[in-house]
Amino acid sequence: MPAISLGPVSTAFPESTVAVADLAELSELPPARRAHALSLGITTVRCAEDAAEHDLAAGAAREALERAGLAARELDALLVVGGRAPRYLLASEATRLQQRLGADRAFVAGIGELGCVSISAAFTLAAALLRGDTRCRTVLVVAAATAPTRFRYRAPMTILGDGAAAVVLSAGRGGRYQLVDHEVRSDGRYADLFRIDYRDVRSDQWRETCADEATYSFRLAVESRKRLAAMNDDVLSRNGLRLVDMGSVLMQNLSAGAFAFWEEALGVGIDPACQRNLAGFGHLGSVDMLVNLDLAARTRAPGDHVLLLNSSPVAAWSTSLLRRLPDGDLGGASS
Repeated sequence: MPAISLGPVSTAFPESTVAVADLAELSELPPARRAHALSLGITTVRCAEDAAEHDLAAGAAREALERAGLAARELDALLVVGGRAPRYLLASEATRLQQRLGADRAFVAGIGELGCVSISAAFTLAAALLRGDTRCRTVLVVAAATAPTRFRYRAPMTILGDGAAAVVLSAGRGGRYQLVDHEVRSDGRYADLFRIDYRDVRSDQWRETCADEATYSFRLAVESRKRLAAMNDDVLSRNGLRLVDMGSVLMQNLSAGAFAFWEEALGVGIDPACQRNLAGFGHLGSVDMLVNLDLAARTRAPGDHVLLLNSSPVAAWSTSLLRRLPDGDLGGASS
C-alpha cells in the first residue's frame, strides 16, 4: 500500500480573544459551577462573533493548499468535518467550501456525527481513497468549529473556543507526518448523552446539556479507558511498538483534569503542546487534533513516533500512529 503523508497543518482563528474569567455567562452560574469553569486550565478562547464558520474553514483551507504547493483545481478530494451546528438545514457546507475554493474536480463529502472523533473518521476515509483509488493522490481535510449557542461553558467538561484547521493528506508527496496506522470505534449507547434541543426553541435560547453527568464522569470514563487501552495495544503491537517507544502522545483538549486522568490511566505523559493549546484556545472539537499535531511537530525529530488519541462523548474513540518525517520528505512504506 502507498505510504500516506499528512501535513503541514494550517489554522485560522478569529482575531477576538476573550479571557475565560470575563465570559459573561460565568456570572449566571452557581458558585460551584463557576469555580469549576475557572479550574479547567483554559485561560482564553477565540470568539468568532459575526464571522461565519465557513469563513474560518475557507481561510485554513486556502493556506493549507498554498503551503502544500497545490491549486484547488488539482485536489482529488475535499472532506469537510461538520461544525457543531450547521448554518442551514438541508444546505451543504461541504459543497459551499468546494465552490469558494474552486475545487471543481474534487470528490466532496461532509464528515460528522462522531463529535471530536469526526476528524479521525475523515482520516479513515482519506486513507481509504488514497489507497483504494489510483487516481486519488491528494485529499484536503478541513475542520471548523464555532460555539453553537451563546454559552461556551460545556458542563461538566470544558469551555468552547472558535477556530478552524486544514491539512493535506497525500500519497507520494512530502508532509510533516506519515500516517502509519489508524483505528476508529464507536458505541451507540451514548449517542445523545450531550445534545442541544433546537426544535421549537429560539436560537438565543439553545443550550448544550448533558443528559446524565454521572454517566459521563464515571461510566463513560471507565469505558473510554478500556477502549483506548485496547486500541493502543492493537495498533502498537501491529507495528512492533510499545507505548514507551512514543516520542509524543497527543489528545484533544478538554481540561487540565482530563489530561491528568489520561496520564494516570495510560501511564504516559501527554505532550505539553496540548496544555498550551488548551490554555490559549479552549476546546475546538475536531480542530484540536490538527492544532496539537502542528505544534508538536516543531519539537519532534524525524523518525519519532507520535500517538494521537481522540475520544468523544457520543461515544467514539480513535488511535492514530504517526511518524515524524523530515520536512518535505515522505520516506518509508506504510503499514
